[in-house]
Amino acid sequence: MAVNKELLERYKAMKAAKLAQSEQNAQTPKTGFSALSQPSYTSASTAEPVSEPVQPQSSWQTTYANTSQSPQTSSNYESSFVNTQSFMTPAPMPETTDIFNTPTPTPTINPVQYQDPIQEKKIKKFALIGYPIDYSMSEYIHIAGFKSMGVDATYEILPTTPEELSDRIKYLRTNGYSGFNVTIPLKLSVTLFLDEIDKSAEVVNAINTVMIDPQTNALRGYNTDAKGFISAIPDDFQLYQKTVAVLGTGGAARAAITALAQKQVKEIRLYTRNIANSLELIDYLRKTFPNITFNSYQIDKFKDFSDVNLLVNATPIGMSGSAVGYTPAEEDELRTLPCDALIYDVVYNPKKTNLIRLAEKLNLRHINGVDMLVWQAYEAEKIWTGCTPDFKDMKIALLENL
Repeated sequence: MAVNKELLERYKAMKAAKLAQSEQNAQTPKTGFSALSQPSYTSASTAEPVSEPVQPQSSWQTTYANTSQSPQTSSNYESSFVNTQSFMTPAPMPETTDIFNTPTPTPTINPVQYQDPIQEKKIKKFALIGYPIDYSMSEYIHIAGFKSMGVDATYEILPTTPEELSDRIKYLRTNGYSGFNVTIPLKLSVTLFLDEIDKSAEVVNAINTVMIDPQTNALRGYNTDAKGFISAIPDDFQLYQKTVAVLGTGGAARAAITALAQKQVKEIRLYTRNIANSLELIDYLRKTFPNITFNSYQIDKFKDFSDVNLLVNATPIGMSGSAVGYTPAEEDELRTLPCDALIYDVVYNPKKTNLIRLAEKLNLRHINGVDMLVWQAYEAEKIWTGCTPDFKDMKIALLENL
């Protein structure tokens, strides 16, 4: 490696000092550049530019470790991968030591390590797949979360139908993506393409977050909907031994049921379009949570909620797009709810669905899907990065763009 300008200037100063003391120190052996035998190095007033001798690599190499955190594929979402990069950076020389490591009795000075000012940052890529997702706000939430952690990342909205899922998975795997979110109607079918499923998704039997292993491209599936769902329920609303009605039996419903079962509610009633198709799910839930009563009902028939403490809409009915303006429960059905019941609509866009408007009209306590969406994104970013984003920043970004 060539000698840098700083070392050359130090050499000139050192040479001038030695020439001034040459008569008093005639017996002192030359050191530094003056120890070289080339004629061009014998005079401090050389007119020609000084050649820059090459320092042997072994005396110049300093290794720096640049560690970046990434989540380990485990249920607690915590660990890291270490990426170490070496830089060839010269350390400052002692004034009496030449660049060819000529032995000298003068003690050496501890070298100063330099930080390379230019470090290339690899932009991480994430995405959301599902259909329809034209009205999704996930991009704003995740970008705000990445920014709060100082993570350089992009987040794309990639509409994907069930027929396109296989090709989309191949695309994500081969184009440098680090992970992706999954929404309706792919939360169940995506499990067919996963190499591993985390415990957070085993019980729910639905996936909403996938991490792509950077080394093997293996896919590991998680579910953050359950934790996001329960985190959004007000702390003062007690769930223990309560009766819950869940509208829908898809991925969002499964996440809600799992979260509620873990809070030891007394009974969960599932309202579905096809009771026969829900029998397998009911049987699975009864075996998984034997202390809770599960029953299914036809969603398009009159619904009596007179002993229901929590009503959850886990269907896309009311969502922006073709379902906007509809409600999964009519006003006369909602009037059967107890006055202290809570209505929870997992739909977040628009903020006020027709179900929420009816709840306001009837003075019933209610929450929408805004907090659930932010909490599940919050948990997903912890999985992808191993760091903790700022929930408030993520929620503000969502509200500003709704």
